Amino acid sequence: MRVLILGIAGGIARKLATRLLDAGHEVLGIDVRPWSSAPEGIEFHRVDVRKRAAEDVFRRRRPEAVIHMATVTALSVRGGERGRINLDGTKAVFDHCRDYGVKQVLFVGRHTFYGAASDSPLYHSEDEPPRALEKVPELADLVAADLYAATALWRMPEMTTAVLRIVYTLGAPGTGTLASFLRGRRVPMVLGYDPLFHVIQEEDVVTALQLALEKRLRGIFNVAGPPPVPFSVIIRETGRTPVPLPGPLLARLLGRFGFPRTSEGALSHIKYPIVVDNRRFREATGFHPAHDEGRIIRIFREASPLPGAEW
Repeated sequence: MRVLILGIAGGIARKLATRLLDAGHEVLGIDVRPWSSAPEGIEFHRVDVRKRAAEDVFRRRRPEAVIHMATVTALSVRGGERGRINLDGTKAVFDHCRDYGVKQVLFVGRHTFYGAASDSPLYHSEDEPPRALEKVPELADLVAADLYAATALWRMPEMTTAVLRIVYTLGAPGTGTLASFLRGRRVPMVLGYDPLFHVIQEEDVVTALQLALEKRLRGIFNVAGPPPVPFSVIIRETGRTPVPLPGPLLARLLGRFGFPRTSEGALSHIKYPIVVDNRRFREATGFHPAHDEGRIIRIFREASPLPGAEW
């Protein structure tokens, strides 16, 4: 199968590209970031998915399947450009898929789609709407991209579309939203809160994406690893020290004195859990994570040793 991966220069996307190549697929990739060490056999195009050059790749190479991983978070891109990448980029991807006869699309989303709120159910199913976006406006463009991708299920019925909402990754090489929050020796918590966190190891994400592709999934699916773990346990088991602080004080300290940089609205994600029900995906694919929670945390601890003293 000829597979085009958008955002191929990202860490998980690189692993996926190599895995698919080894499995006998023809692999192409598009990214604005460089990938000078791309393995032989992977056709890499350094272009913006919103530009004409990206459409030319679709037109000339006619991929049979597309895996869209070219969305960004507020940690990597800020302001209006993030919204243009996420929403305008996603629209361009689906337009090209329709125009050039792509048979299958995987949109790789995030479980933060559901939002973190005090009245949220403990386990989120795929049928639930997003919540509390007014508190975390930087999630709005990712949610909009996810919803737009889901509309392809009825707008483009000739195409097999799957929207995958994947929980936080943790492990090696220690990248991602949660890993960034755990970067320092001391990790803030909101006083009085210790939410459950769902995590998955990167190699298990690659396995899940390969299964979704090869089993031609259609629909919306939550993807998770082992059972969720309290935030305080993750902090301590990675060798860090939890620092519980009142919410208003913590909001003023973000990005200062060794605390991670994030938005005040994002503090809701360390107050309330975002735990997903992933039975639909497991039943459709037979997926079972190879890494349990203890192993995931050990891998991260080894890949991201404690930095020097910050205070």
